[in-house]
Amino acid sequence: MATTTAAQRRSAARADYDAYLAECPARQLLERIGDKWVSLIVNALADGPQRYSDLRRRLAGVSEKMLTQTLRALERDGLLTRTVTGAVPARVDYALTPLGAGLLPLLRAIKDWAEENMPEVLAHRETHDSLAGRGDGGLTGPQGVEPEPVVAG
Repeated sequence: MATTTAAQRRSAARADYDAYLAECPARQLLERIGDKWVSLIVNALADGPQRYSDLRRRLAGVSEKMLTQTLRALERDGLLTRTVTGAVPARVDYALTPLGAGLLPLLRAIKDWAEENMPEVLAHRETHDSLAGRGDGGLTGPQGVEPEPVVAG
């Protein structure tokens, strides 16, 4: 039986979490945190625990079903906690865990970047769409001539 060094075990563990591989659990986590509702929920919970109804009001456009599914997934991944208080009616609060709070600076930076750069993105979209409106998808040259393909060789 061959023995492995600590360095070999660490290397093997890193290889187990290669997000470029389709079956990698890290890819599943990236898909989760890349979801728009996850980003908005984590940012909304930065201010502290919130009730379901408060989150629903704050996240314009989210359906009850999507909000519930997203909250359950975040709880399952350990990014937030769900606390039920035995009042009538029952009160349910959601709060970031330390793991979820660690994600907050990254998602906040992405949200801030999107808000700050939206005017430039909108300008690019308008330019792109006006070129695409020529009927050729903006893929032809200046006089409507297809560009020559690049041949490797």
